[in-house]
This record gives sequence, C-alpha cells and structure tokens, in this order.
Amino acid sequence: MSEKIKILVVPSDRTGVGSFRSIDPHIALEKYHPNEFRVEINYNPWTNRDTYWQDFDIVHFHRGMGDWGNCLRLLEDCKKWGIITIMDLDDYWMPGPEHPAHAMIVEEKINQRIVANIQAAEYVTTTTKVFAEEMLQHNRNVEIFPNAIDPSKRQFTPNPEESDKVRVGWLGGSSHKHDLEILRGNIQKLKADPSLKDKYQMVLCGFDTRGSMTEIDQQGRKHTRKITPKESVWYQYEQIMTADYDVMDNKEDVEQLLKFKKGTPKNIDDNYRRVWTKPITTYATNYNLMDISLAPLKETTFNKVKSQLKVVEAGFHKKALIAQDFGPYTIDLVHGKNSLLVPTSKNHKQWYKHIKTLINNPNMIKDLGEQLYEDVQKYHIKEVTKNRAEWYRSIVNK
Repeated sequence: MSEKIKILVVPSDRTGVGSFRSIDPHIALEKYHPNEFRVEINYNPWTNRDTYWQDFDIVHFHRGMGDWGNCLRLLEDCKKWGIITIMDLDDYWMPGPEHPAHAMIVEEKINQRIVANIQAAEYVTTTTKVFAEEMLQHNRNVEIFPNAIDPSKRQFTPNPEESDKVRVGWLGGSSHKHDLEILRGNIQKLKADPSLKDKYQMVLCGFDTRGSMTEIDQQGRKHTRKITPKESVWYQYEQIMTADYDVMDNKEDVEQLLKFKKGTPKNIDDNYRRVWTKPITTYATNYNLMDISLAPLKETTFNKVKSQLKVVEAGFHKKALIAQDFGPYTIDLVHGKNSLLVPTSKNHKQWYKHIKTLINNPNMIKDLGEQLYEDVQKYHIKEVTKNRAEWYRSIVNK
C-alpha cells in the first residue's frame, strides 16, 4: 500500500445525492486529512483499463447506477485484485406504488440491480441505523455515515430575510406528493381562523414546471412529450400549500401565478410565496425565506429508512421544525425541546394546531430553532469525516 490511502469515488450524479453521499464527503476527507488520503472523483470510469483501477486501495460507488453491467463486473474484479469496494446507498431500493418512480424501477429491474450491487460489494455504507438493519439481509458489513453539512458553504450559513409575517414553508423535491397530502385541509383551517388573519405567509420552495410524460397511442406505441404546467406535481403541491389558492385574497394575483412565469409578479398577494427551483449549490438558501419548516412524512417502508437530512438542514439554519414523529425524524427530534412533532400521519388536525401555536409564539420559534442548531452540530462535515477517516484506516489495515 502507498503512503496515502488512494480512493476512487464513482458518484451516481453530479448533484443531489451524488453530492451529499459521494462528492462532498470525500472532498472533505482530503481537506481535513491531506497527509493520509488521496481522492479521485470519476463520473465515468467504466472504460478505463484494469491498471487504472488497480492503482487504488478503495473504490467507493454510490448506488452503482452509471453502468449496471460494468459496475457489477468491476465489483467482482476489484475483489480479485484485492481492492476494497464500498457501495453506498441512501434510499430504499423498492419504493411503494405511491412513488412516481415505482413503475420505472420495476420495469427496468433497478431494485434487483441495486441489491446485486449490495451483495457484490465488500462493504456497504448508508445513512441510518434503521436502513443499516435492512441492508444486513444482503451484506454483513454495513457502516453508518449520516448526511453531513458543510457550514463553510454559503448556502448553509443562516441569513434570514426579514418579514412582518411568520413564514411557514416547505422545501423538497418532486416525489413527495403523498407526504404533502398530509397537510391538505390544515392550510384551509389556518385561513378560516380569524385570529391568524394577516399573521403568516405560506412558502413553497423548489417550484418547477419542467418534465415529460410518456403516453401510449392506439397502436401501442410510446410517445414522450413535455408536460404542461398544470400537469406538474408542483402545481398539485401549490394547491395543497394554498388550499386551492384560497389563502390568497386577491384573485387577480392568482391569475398572475397561474401564468407560471418565473419570478414573483409585482404586488403579488403576500399570503403566499412561490419560490422557483434553485441549483444544488444554492437550494438551501430557501430556508432564509421561512421561519417554520414543515416536514410531513407518509408512513411507508421507503420513508421509514430515509435520512434525517431535512432535520439537519433546518437545524443549521436555526429554523423551528414541525415534523412527523416517524422514521428519520425520530432520531434527533424531541417534541417541545427542539421541534414540534405530529404523532401519526392520520392525525391531521395536529398540523394546524402546531402551526398556529408557533405563529402565535415568536419566542418559541426562536427557542426551538436555537436548540435544534445545537443538537445537529454532530452532523458537521468535519465530525462525520473524522469517523469516516478512522473507518477507512481500519479496513485498509485489516
């Protein structure tokens, strides 16, 4: 083995999970331990000669999605060459029918391919203890490295925008319709409560009308076309977050929103704010536009093993968090101490009650945010990287 431990990192993508699970952790590894590790990140290494791979001590794959066939072959080859292989996974390999990617995953057998990669790797890493227990049925060597935050990045430095209203927000991706459905009806109750009039603003972050749809014609042929804005899941999200636009008093402003032009129309009704999607490098700045962060979560196997990243992000931004008392949100959150928790997804009325409580108690918003900030410092990337470096040393010197 060379003086430095040489690691090849093969991310699943350049953004999103590829950044959190592969790229950022290993950039931090070199940053904090420059004399011990040398990292190379390669998004498409599959055509390199054997000698290229044999130059590394560890090869770290995330999901192994770039090239299924070559990934499985190289997992086996690395084993023959004495190279340590690690397969990282952050999401359950078989989402339920409610997930928008379910049909595609089944049709393309992605779940089976992911399991094959897990079984072929020497080690598997993941985000939580619950997910690690699921992994053990396919690989006995499972290590936990939670998602971490690098507060030196500008987007994770709190810089809240001032507002006369309490801003109640949600930030996420396009696969959370069944999670957001939990809030349906609660926004209407907030609107109907005269004691809350003009006290709050609903904020939806990540709005995006891009996308495509595959249709089958009468001859059974598939055709792909761009979706219209009203076919976007974000339009459905907006209907939930605005109680079908009822939170907005000015119907002319609703008409402006439904033109789906980027940017906020001038003089728009400030009972609701639409925030368009941002790149992975700036998306977390959306937390500066809210005071209360909502984290509804439908009780499914897929959600049960998800990571607590939303908790960590909200915490580093010192936001008051209202979350489902389920899955990843049971790891760090304590009701009344660093968050407000809703017992089950069936108990919808609690969302309205908790939101109202915080709207009427600005000091509680501040106190919950400050406490959550303290409680998530263990997810500082420097701390998580320290554990990763120690583990890498141990498996190389085993």
